[in-house]
Amino acid sequence: MTNHKRPPASVLFIFGGSGDLNYRKLTPALYNLFLDDYMPEKFEIAGIGRSAYTIDAYHEHLKDGITKFSRRKGEENGHWDNFSKNVTYLQMDAEDQTAYSVITDLVKAKEAEWGVHPNVIFYLAVAPQLVPAIATKLGSLNLCSDKACTRIVIEKPFGHDLQSAHDLNTLLGRMFSEEQIYRIDHYLGKETVQNIIALRFANALFEPVWNRNFIDHIQITASETVGLEGRGGYYENSGALRDMVQNHILQILCMVAMEAPVSFDANEIRNKKVDVLNAIRPFAKEKVHENAVRGQYSKGWREGKPVPGYREEKGVNPESATDTYAAVKFFIDNWRWQGVPIYVRTGKHLHQKATNITLQFRPAPHFAFPAESGETWRPNRLTISIQPEMDIRLRFQAKRPGQSMMLEPVEMVFNFDAQFGDQHAPEAYETLLLDVMEGDATLFMRADQVEAAWKVVMPILETWENRPPVDFPNYAPDSWGPEEADAMIARDNHSWINLPK
Repeated sequence: MTNHKRPPASVLFIFGGSGDLNYRKLTPALYNLFLDDYMPEKFEIAGIGRSAYTIDAYHEHLKDGITKFSRRKGEENGHWDNFSKNVTYLQMDAEDQTAYSVITDLVKAKEAEWGVHPNVIFYLAVAPQLVPAIATKLGSLNLCSDKACTRIVIEKPFGHDLQSAHDLNTLLGRMFSEEQIYRIDHYLGKETVQNIIALRFANALFEPVWNRNFIDHIQITASETVGLEGRGGYYENSGALRDMVQNHILQILCMVAMEAPVSFDANEIRNKKVDVLNAIRPFAKEKVHENAVRGQYSKGWREGKPVPGYREEKGVNPESATDTYAAVKFFIDNWRWQGVPIYVRTGKHLHQKATNITLQFRPAPHFAFPAESGETWRPNRLTISIQPEMDIRLRFQAKRPGQSMMLEPVEMVFNFDAQFGDQHAPEAYETLLLDVMEGDATLFMRADQVEAAWKVVMPILETWENRPPVDFPNYAPDSWGPEEADAMIARDNHSWINLPK
């Protein structure tokens, strides 16, 4: 018997049920929730797609995804048979309005079978251009007017720019209320990202120094060692600034910079995040080149293997100006952060896969110590590693053993795996899917939050689009990006912080 509350009865429709996201992420996450007794006692998962599948073939397809991608690969033990009894497949053309009657029929059948009206969740794991049409057709179903029980989940990217995001919000708002719309960003489901709030607001040690009086600057890095992985068509219309900075990185920045909430109510948390976005200093277009750097990788080598340049990738224009690297310096104009630069960077084919947040504290006065001790003196630093390592590192000065007063920096490290290694850390999608079933929108973006994030990056996007780069490609694979990014941060007498592998 489980000792935690389980969500109410739910029917989950996954548009794109035969697609890659469901195969790699969604079904493995739902299966893990089932193994941990977090799925509702009564549930039905219906994959929706155009591909022709028998139920048995569909089950085998999903089971193969679990075998390859789940964190619980070896824990079937007959559980799959019980889980798959609640999984079906609906082959339908999402563009055909008459086909949507099968959705209503399935909900009615389950309601009659279970004796209770279930939550109805529509997960749109489809290409962004298909979202408006599917949402419009769903909106015509009577069950979508049920604000308490019907929800729609939208994957990123949410819009291509500020206007398209606003248009999509307006369209969704005509058919669903804001509390029914779950805009999902899987980064916010990661344990280490959620732990930022615990670190800040549950510890008297950190919050008093979490401000401009003690912090010199902040760095956020989200670097990848891979290239396009067959997604050239998508990435060519996106780029690093759109794909990472506008959503993932700005959401992390909000968690780092937000004020303390008075409760964990979903809207209270999201209000505090929107306040951060609204306080980010807007870019004057003539200043963009001083505060934002773009890059694109050339052909080169990684671990002895040749790497094609971005412009040589399948689906990419040979003269493409799409950014595969972006670095930006932000300022937040409020009482807490006035004057503290926040440097963010992201890119593909960089030297190391890592997502880190580093808070560099102001240097402490060291006049009382011998001059030679200053040779190894380093400011205090707090680093939160989100992936691939999950840890929190605090750097401080300590006396080196010996007869003289020699100092050197040392680290205290809290490692999630070492501390909680005997427990299964849920994947991000597990956390977020459970929240959807429970109706908890804390980790999901609200309409005003999405549009505020677009407002932050639009001056950069518009400037870059109006001024084609003259130096692309400008960094090699397995490097840390273009030299201009190093020069940008060096102008402030700082350098990028790279943790050892």
